[in-house]
Amino acid sequence: MEINERIAKVLEYSGLSPSEFADEIDVQRSNISHITSGRNKPSLDFLIKLKDRFPELQWDWLIYGKGEMIQDKVDTPVVEKAKTTSLPDLFSLIADDNFGITESEDRIISEPPRESKIPAPTPMSEKIIDSQRLAVEEKTDSIQNTDNQSSKIKRIVLFFDDGKFESFEP
Repeated sequence: MEINERIAKVLEYSGLSPSEFADEIDVQRSNISHITSGRNKPSLDFLIKLKDRFPELQWDWLIYGKGEMIQDKVDTPVVEKAKTTSLPDLFSLIADDNFGITESEDRIISEPPRESKIPAPTPMSEKIIDSQRLAVEEKTDSIQNTDNQSSKIKRIVLFFDDGKFESFEP
């Protein structure tokens, strides 16, 4: 039996029309007619989609034509998903009858936020780092006179961003 005949048998087994069958396994409708007529052979993607939709089909029968079409039902162990623990709701926290009477026990003690546990930075003068800059002596420019001496402007030059400049002399 050729693979196209086996696909036609699966189509018959499903009890669906060719267009419903194509929609069911999520392939183009023309693929079904091309495969069942023998014009095209099914792709691996087609066979995987077919097997995903009909897990009871035997791979050996579907691909090679060997064995039975339908797999005997074998109990497969059900793998339970790990349950996520959910936070308790507001009312489950108030389960005991003495809630609110003994305030010392019911008081919520909260930890300080992690940000407050950060130690205060040490002053820069105490830190010695290899890449620390050397002390720079402040230079007093000759233009800045703190004395009451009078200085006169000799020339003002304006530089523009297009490369031009103007010079003014009083």
